[in-house]
Amino acid sequence: MTDTIPLDSNWIAANPPPVHGSGTTKNSRGRVLAIGGSAMVPGALRLTGEAALRVGAGKLQMATIASAAIGLGLVVPEAGVLALPQDADGEVAGAAGPLLEKSLKGCDTLVVGPGIGSTDAAEALMRLILTQPCDEVTLVVDALAIGSARNVREALAAFNGRMVFTPHHGEMAMLTGLEEDTIAKSPEKVARDIALQYGAVVVLKGSDTVIAAPDGTTLHYGGGGTGLATGGSGDVLAGAIGGLLSRGASPIIAAGWGVWLHGQSGRRVATTSGPIGFLAREVPAEFPRLLPQ
Repeated sequence: MTDTIPLDSNWIAANPPPVHGSGTTKNSRGRVLAIGGSAMVPGALRLTGEAALRVGAGKLQMATIASAAIGLGLVVPEAGVLALPQDADGEVAGAAGPLLEKSLKGCDTLVVGPGIGSTDAAEALMRLILTQPCDEVTLVVDALAIGSARNVREALAAFNGRMVFTPHHGEMAMLTGLEEDTIAKSPEKVARDIALQYGAVVVLKGSDTVIAAPDGTTLHYGGGGTGLATGGSGDVLAGAIGGLLSRGASPIIAAGWGVWLHGQSGRRVATTSGPIGFLAREVPAEFPRLLPQ
């Protein structure tokens, strides 16, 4: 059986993210496109997008339902915003495909899923995205988009080796058909199995987090404290991983650093705000203080 490696300061020191020296531009630091949001959760991409910028991504575009787009652009003025058509349920509508084509061609990393409110909408959006040419793009699949992956598995093979899944146990249950209790009993095995099946790095979130790569590499992070068990925390993590991917980090490095930054930042916020009750949007501001210079 493959040994599990602690995701600790030793691993972090031995596996640095890319360094950007003199001559770096915002394009060379990476371009992230985050797609998601809904009428019920119109601000989710604010968390994802800010996290991507806070880990050093150079450019950010957020694509969301038209009714939320202007407000989202105002709260994240550093980003471009793409207004997508929405259906009667307040989800991204199927006509979004042509609007997304140019943005998909212009990004280095795509984050899909934060804030989507239905499994049907998530699957429809995944199918739209997977019809577009994305040969050099890395992909983060988050939230309800994870559950839809089982129905688009053949198309996802185009991202083999360039993909990260970020499920909690409920989303992993949707993807695998396993009970959550079964996943909780063997998180490392489940994460490794899915990593191998999909050619993706899997970040299985919980009070402890397991990260598994297709080659069997498995990391374990002991958790950033109960304060991170709050709405929007996963959106932040997906953005951090996406931002690191856009800078050129490999999927396992981006996942490991994303989880570590998220957890350590949660611990730092807890020391000033208290161990529980701080907000997910307070976490990304700590990322630059923890990243190597």
